[in-house]
Amino acid sequence: MKVVLTIAGSDSSGGAGVQADLKTFEAFGVFGTSVLTVLTAQNTKGVTAISELNPSFIKAQLNAVFDDFEVSAIKIGMLFSNEIIDVVREFIKDLKIPIVFDPVFISKAGSKLLSDDAVTNMKSLIPYVTLITPNQFEAFELFGYKFASTDSLEKIIKLPSAVVIKNHIHEINLHKRSVDTLYIGRDKFIFDTPYLETSNTHGTGCSFSSAIASNLALGKTLQESISISKKFIYLAIKNAPDLGGGKGPIAHKIGGEICHIEKI
Repeated sequence: MKVVLTIAGSDSSGGAGVQADLKTFEAFGVFGTSVLTVLTAQNTKGVTAISELNPSFIKAQLNAVFDDFEVSAIKIGMLFSNEIIDVVREFIKDLKIPIVFDPVFISKAGSKLLSDDAVTNMKSLIPYVTLITPNQFEAFELFGYKFASTDSLEKIIKLPSAVVIKNHIHEINLHKRSVDTLYIGRDKFIFDTPYLETSNTHGTGCSFSSAIASNLALGKTLQESISISKKFIYLAIKNAPDLGGGKGPIAHKIGGEICHIEKI
């Protein structure tokens, strides 16, 4: 069985962060390990408190996992501070396994979650990762990316890693589609699914990046991994349990079970 590691924050409501990553790993039949970076008090309505873990303890968690397991891929999520970013960068810089980096510093609504200097420091991880999965706000902050602007692609095509920019809503023949765009240098690939009008989207970014890491660990190509993960997220949203009074969690187990048999 392949082992995959998530380095991310804890979500007490179970829909995002490390909890969502572990559920996603299980859905794809890989064994999940975890390194916690921050603890949060949150639910589907929002975050009420956050507590950063000591960077030395984060390093101890990393060492503990790698001392005992052969890790086949890593997903990186919320890093929260300069000190944590530094610890993670030093640990991954010499690794030769797929690493998927979900930057998690601007919410889907456009609210910034990290200081400007931490965002700048976060860019130092890019040479050591396989794929970055920013939303559109994060892509603009990191690379100056604007959808349909050729000029804004100049920084992206020079990056040492691939970038998939998530969830542009595009209307085709009066039907809305959720479109993700992958850039590998000057090569561009499009992945799309029907757009679902729903509030059950809590943890979709975390789950998408951990699904990609799972499939890379299983030997799939990057394009195959993204395509499968895009379908998985669509099905997990479509079958969401409709829990909580805010943005509800998705159905990881059901999404994984039907991902390989249902056409969309």
